[in-house]
Amino acid sequence: MNADATADDAPRSGSDRTPSLPPPDLGAPCTLLLLRHGETPLTPLKRFSGSGGDDPALSAAGRRQAERTAAALAAGPDAVRTAGHAAAPEAVVSSPLARCRETAGAVAARLGVDVAVEPGLRETDFGAWEGLTFGEVRARYPEDMAAWLADPGARPSGGGESFAEVARRVDAARHRLVTAYAGRRVLLVSHVTPIKTLVRLALGAPPEALFRMELSAASLSEVAYYADGNASVRVLNDTSHLR
Repeated sequence: MNADATADDAPRSGSDRTPSLPPPDLGAPCTLLLLRHGETPLTPLKRFSGSGGDDPALSAAGRRQAERTAAALAAGPDAVRTAGHAAAPEAVVSSPLARCRETAGAVAARLGVDVAVEPGLRETDFGAWEGLTFGEVRARYPEDMAAWLADPGARPSGGGESFAEVARRVDAARHRLVTAYAGRRVLLVSHVTPIKTLVRLALGAPPEALFRMELSAASLSEVAYYADGNASVRVLNDTSHLR
């Protein structure tokens, strides 16, 4: 061995090598297919629409989006660009708000299943900001808006929910659902903040990641949860089924 050689260059006997172990068999993951509800009259106006104000139903455009999504999911993987599993969702779970229940109902009717309601999937309570645009909030509540954008523990004006509070209840709901539907493929119909929160937590991303994701009305995202606690984000904001 020359002077420049290292220990890695030395020959090793078979007994010195660490055997290559096969990966553990974790079984089929619980796959959550995340559907944002269809448009409401407030959606194209980009107004805050959470769980603390009015509970708008879908608009005519939103109902069309729900029906197109339902048809695509019932048709299988050739019609919707999710992770490509042949099976349609085995169950449908919805936020309790009307726009989600209506969207979920359209899909469930096509699949021949019932809709279960999970309160933890509801949208953020935006307090006094409900029904306002981002610009209107910034003009009326500039200090509260600045704090909300900078600190996940800050609440909207008037006693709404902070992003930290939403994350805790959404993660608790996720745990309940992954436990209840272990190894199955489930459609969750929810809202912008809960869906972005599920994606953020699966990625281990910081709270500010919420502001760096686009989530269109009636878009589909997908996260798989494995038995060892790991998660895999497979799809984000797919709208191909609406075209």
